Amino acid sequence: MKTILGYSDRFTVGAGDSIAFKISSEREEPFDLDIRRIIHGDVNPAGPGYQDEAVPSAVAGRYPGRRQTVQAGSFIRIPRHKAFDGLASFRLDLSLWPTTVEKPGQAIASLWDAPRSAGFVLLLDAGLLRLRLGDGTGAMAELTFPSAVAARTWCHITARFDAANGTASLCVAEHPAEEKVALRSLGDPAADLLFAAMPRTSGGGETGFYNGKIEAPRLYGTRDASIGAWDFSQQMSCETIVDTSPNACHGTIVQLPSRAVTGSNWRTETRAWTDAPSLYGAIHFHDDDIADAGWTESAVWTVPAGLRSGLYVARLTTGTDEDAIPFVIRPTPTAGLSDRLLLVLPSASYIAYANEHLAMDAALAERIHDHLPVFTPEDIYLAEHRELGGSLYDRHSDGSGIMTSSRLRPVLNMRAKYQSWLGGGVGSSLWQLNADTHIIGWLEQQGIAYDVVTDEDLHEDGDAILARYRCVMTGTHPEYISTAMLDSINTFQGRGGRLIYMGGNGFYWRIAFHPTIRGIIEVRRCEVGNGWITPPGESYHAFNGEYGGLWRRIGRPPQMTLGIGFIGQGFDICSHYRRMPGSHDPRAAFIFDGVTEEIIGDFGLIGGGAAGIELDSADPERGTPPHVLVLAQSENHTNTYLPTVEALLINYPGQGAQQNTMVHADMVFFETPSGGAVFSTGSIAWAGSLSHEGGVNAVSRITANVVRRFLHPHIFEV
Repeated sequence: MKTILGYSDRFTVGAGDSIAFKISSEREEPFDLDIRRIIHGDVNPAGPGYQDEAVPSAVAGRYPGRRQTVQAGSFIRIPRHKAFDGLASFRLDLSLWPTTVEKPGQAIASLWDAPRSAGFVLLLDAGLLRLRLGDGTGAMAELTFPSAVAARTWCHITARFDAANGTASLCVAEHPAEEKVALRSLGDPAADLLFAAMPRTSGGGETGFYNGKIEAPRLYGTRDASIGAWDFSQQMSCETIVDTSPNACHGTIVQLPSRAVTGSNWRTETRAWTDAPSLYGAIHFHDDDIADAGWTESAVWTVPAGLRSGLYVARLTTGTDEDAIPFVIRPTPTAGLSDRLLLVLPSASYIAYANEHLAMDAALAERIHDHLPVFTPEDIYLAEHRELGGSLYDRHSDGSGIMTSSRLRPVLNMRAKYQSWLGGGVGSSLWQLNADTHIIGWLEQQGIAYDVVTDEDLHEDGDAILARYRCVMTGTHPEYISTAMLDSINTFQGRGGRLIYMGGNGFYWRIAFHPTIRGIIEVRRCEVGNGWITPPGESYHAFNGEYGGLWRRIGRPPQMTLGIGFIGQGFDICSHYRRMPGSHDPRAAFIFDGVTEEIIGDFGLIGGGAAGIELDSADPERGTPPHVLVLAQSENHTNTYLPTVEALLINYPGQGAQQNTMVHADMVFFETPSGGAVFSTGSIAWAGSLSHEGGVNAVSRITANVVRRFLHPHIFEV
């Protein structure tokens, strides 16, 4: 059982930066914290085993334990405003598109002084709309609309209270209901105005989180004097909620509900919210939205100068448990680093898979992977603590897809030592961050000088960072990439940079980073889904207005950058490569120097082979350059390996890899016009074979040959 867990405010830091660690000790035990540099996170005894090293630091020590909780659920807060003072009679207009009508106690709007029971709450309670009123003296009234509200259907609602004659009314789709009540006041509630939540009665915080869309709320006072008119179509990319009334009662969204979603007036002719924002005046709230756990800092460390760039953790230990919060120390931004390799850890993909519940929630997981998922204590804790949120593959409690994911929460599957059911049916079963420690461990073992940055660095400062290096290496699964990241890599290639792609299914989905909150990304799974698919009209990111989806459909398929692109996947066992004629081309002689085998990588810690999990292949129609050398091709995959949906276009029998030769990995090499080059492995499992036989094997030799040649200043000629 997990009893200690935490996260940091930053994932990447440099010398002089401070990083805050936010920690919860579930049993309020004291914990020890120390800094470790990660060398190899795989605990599998068949390989090098887990390796790290101690890093002396001023932050190391024992800390008092404190239990911290997470409040998931999105809503809007309009801070208490003088326009609310003395509110007696009111009218509230808004449009509603509920998704879980059967759920009780969902607050659509509240101006509710909970300790005094003063003000009003508009509720959706087990299908029925209720207007609750209180005058702060203990007198309360509640009006219930007699007909149930339909799910996923727009309806316009007016809630009204007339203090002068003591009447309360609800009008739904022009059908009114009115009652006399024994109240003549709302008790001047000392409260914020909330949409999609209400204050807790005691203890602070919010409750009653609503699932569904709300659009265009308007609040009026006595004699229908306007108090606020909120337009959710404005400032779509940020957290601000704009009041267009003269009172300027602006507010903020909390826990990032979904924006840039269709409103009640949306018509199918409009596909982009940027073309007609007024058709996207709704916000979709979820009772499990989570953007920031909001924990109090437990320890802060200022990174001293002189520490080498790499992957680090803040290790937390109690008498009963251990956790390790990962982060990266960037290289010092100095010139003259071109002889060092730059490893880019795909942190955007780590965030995309953060706290995924696929095996717990997806009924088809065992069939797709052809093995029983083995759940770790982290997986079980996540299943029991849904407030920690899901991944971009999961769905909200109302069935809608999760479009944003954050690292500002404990991400328990982004850990060294963590074993994932996605990492194959046999062997180490590693995925994402921990799988990438196979690369770090190998670089250490080979004595190759390297620095480490993350996708966040690449997104924010990619051109400046990459300009200092001659050779860049990816992680094992850099699936999610922003426009700025891809632009930087292409610019790097245009300057003659050398790129080593160490994985499979890379540069596949376009994402958007939040414009002001670091560590949050957004995806729109339009045209092709995975776990869910974007609803019609919602294919453009809220964070930046860009069209989302697959880069291949946007016109920049991965084959244009890497020479190969995603073609198929399977998750049981991995296989090997067989050398192709291209490997004997003189242009590739340096790659196979010292390699005599025709079969490459019939061994490894991930699934037992170097070729597997997710595979990429060359495709000239998608942009694979005509002079690409296909060096090796994988073979003998099982029938659990199937083509991608977008590659098939239509389903038909016989698609397993034993019957469909389309499903294979291509290892490729090509030179670029500016004197650079690209080497791509095409397999997530490749890195798991590097350490075999102490690093003396063909996979290691090929990779080392490429790294050393790519670091050499002599240019490549096309």
